[in-house]
Amino acid sequence: MEITVDKHTTNQALIKIKLIGADYQPKVDAKVKDYAKKAVIRGFRPGKAPVSMVKSIYGTSLLVEEINTLLGESLNTFLKEQPFKILGEPLPVEKEDNAIDWKNQQEFEFDYKIGFVESVTVVLDGSIKGVNYSIQVDQKLIDETIDNLSSQYGESTNPEVSEAGDFIYGDLTAVDGSFSKTISVDSSKLSKKLAGKFVGLAKDAVVTFDAKDVKKDEWTAGFGLSDQEAEQATASYSFAVKNINRKAKATLNQEFFDKIFGPGQVNSSEEFVAKVKETLQGSYDRESKVFTEEELKKVIVEKVNLSLPDAFLKEWLIRANEGKVTIAEVEEEYPLYAKQLSWSLVSNQVAKDHGIQAEHADVIEKTKEMIREQFASSGLGAQMESSMDLFVDNYLKGNEGQNYMNLMTSVQNEKVLTFIQEKIKMTNKTLGIDEFKELLAK
Repeated sequence: MEITVDKHTTNQALIKIKLIGADYQPKVDAKVKDYAKKAVIRGFRPGKAPVSMVKSIYGTSLLVEEINTLLGESLNTFLKEQPFKILGEPLPVEKEDNAIDWKNQQEFEFDYKIGFVESVTVVLDGSIKGVNYSIQVDQKLIDETIDNLSSQYGESTNPEVSEAGDFIYGDLTAVDGSFSKTISVDSSKLSKKLAGKFVGLAKDAVVTFDAKDVKKDEWTAGFGLSDQEAEQATASYSFAVKNINRKAKATLNQEFFDKIFGPGQVNSSEEFVAKVKETLQGSYDRESKVFTEEELKKVIVEKVNLSLPDAFLKEWLIRANEGKVTIAEVEEEYPLYAKQLSWSLVSNQVAKDHGIQAEHADVIEKTKEMIREQFASSGLGAQMESSMDLFVDNYLKGNEGQNYMNLMTSVQNEKVLTFIQEKIKMTNKTLGIDEFKELLAK
């Protein structure tokens, strides 16, 4: 057997495997003899047919089977011995129909495309700069959140005449008769000018307006139309009022506090405001941690400057998911895939270089944290803790054990990121909510 590698680019190559009779024929002959001992062929007792006849009938299929097995084992062994890191899986170069004469051919040659990276070298020192972002919750957000909660949990009424912010139920109809749908208009999601048309209406009133006066997001958010319906909205419309719904804001009393945070968790307006602030800050602390880590990943990956075999990986994704994805879908999703793959290569190399690994106990604790977060607002803390081991066990065994492996990877990533932040120069930066939103929009 002869295996050669032709590196035609810095990250893609062609592997050639040449086989001669001595590589496969002894095992094929052994298989034929073994098969003859149990083969059932008409005219002969089981296992008594001549070996020559068995070979004539089954020899080709046994040859193909043996060569495929030999190719798989040899290719895997060869690749494990190489200094470069294989990405994806080797792709067999497809031959023309009937290119192989299995009955008469003695020597065979098979080609495989591979994608790889030569090496991943990660140097961590103070010359690399990262930012630890902290998002500060302000009073404006606290007030808006309390206002939204009081509106959400307020009592509904059906007034005779509509006011700004009401939900108005009725029939939306294109003047030309090509479209009609019963909808609920959220007037708070309309522009001031358009919303004015829906103020002061009583039951059975009819409003008319032109589609050109409605923005696309108003069709979806305000009128509840689908994206397709919004795209096709070009005519003049009439809206016939059937009913008006208004939500009065809830009173900030004990009943309201209990609805939001569970019985007995908050006992005064001051405690309620403090709890809202604590909850919001906790949420943004988690969000700022994720943002910090994602930005840090970008910095480290850019520093390492990996060169991925993009063309090969795209072809591999299409062939590995044959019939499930289109070329256009792979092209669209590839940048995210490449980003995740690059970080995975870097993270695994850092873990290998510095002996970082996730322990079973880390996975258990991570699972407990995740479950506690899910039940945080349910008021079932005590009952949940008493059954925590059962929750953890059920979750980690779920999805055929994949949940456990995913959390193992997540824990190792967190350890790697913590290690990186200790080795490079990190500076702290506090952001307001609006500043953070602007940063996300970039």
